[in-house]
Amino acid sequence: MEQRDLVIIGAGPAGLTAAIYGRRAGLSTLVIEKGVFGGAICVTDEIENWPGVKHATGPELGDMFRDHAESLKTEFMEAEVKSIKENGDSKIVVTDKGEIEAKALIVATGASFRKLGCPGEAEFTGKGVSYCATCDGAFFEDLEIAVIGGGNTAVEEACYLTQFASKVYIVHRRDKFRADQVAVDRALANPKIQPVWDSVVEEIAGDGMVEKVVLKNVKTEEISEIPVSGVFMFVGNTPNAELVKDILETEKGGWVKTDEKMASSMKGLFVAGDLRSKSLRQVVTAASDGAIAAMSSYEYIAEHF
Repeated sequence: MEQRDLVIIGAGPAGLTAAIYGRRAGLSTLVIEKGVFGGAICVTDEIENWPGVKHATGPELGDMFRDHAESLKTEFMEAEVKSIKENGDSKIVVTDKGEIEAKALIVATGASFRKLGCPGEAEFTGKGVSYCATCDGAFFEDLEIAVIGGGNTAVEEACYLTQFASKVYIVHRRDKFRADQVAVDRALANPKIQPVWDSVVEEIAGDGMVEKVVLKNVKTEEISEIPVSGVFMFVGNTPNAELVKDILETEKGGWVKTDEKMASSMKGLFVAGDLRSKSLRQVVTAASDGAIAAMSSYEYIAEHF
């Protein structure tokens, strides 16, 4: 069986930062990723809150993280992790390409966009319903679309979508956005953007493709329809916790509980990034988690091996 000092599951900002710190601490470090190296930021058009970089696309920043980790001779494996087993003080990571023993393990599998669950959402996914503006925005050239949500992601991606769409409705269940004021000011100043306050989606409808979104005003209960060709969902995240939900302590919503050193309820297993229970999920907080988790792993290995 292959052995490493540190195995990291997930190659987003948290996982790649952990790899950088792990290698700088002298640990043999392997990063396992089944999807896109760089994580969720790779489907984000603009990053404007990473310190020291005034502007970068998500893929550009993701490439910077990986390039840095590679420069320190981090090992990478494209594989799907099936399970995690304890083996004394170490862990066995079972993948579809074999098993690896790790003295310390960091899980940084992140989070995914939450589904709204309204009628028509599943039926029209890929037929006008999308969760990725950078992936699908260009398909809506000169068409009217709706963005659902009121946080930073919804407001920022709505601005991005105005590059293509003729009009963007931002449907939010409250009477003001929850996003940063800079993002809100930019959106409200854009003539292509029209907020739809105090409203929730009752149904997404159409004939083969999205043709309209049916809304209910939460204050008046009035039902209305907006003709749109696309609906972009940005209503929060759910943790990618399938791998650890039965072996680690979690909180409401499935977020993994950790202490300030990123230690989970299983000794030698640390959790970093959007997967864990925390108040803010941003690139900068994911990177911070990764650095702390790596140094906590170093301390664990020094104490137990």
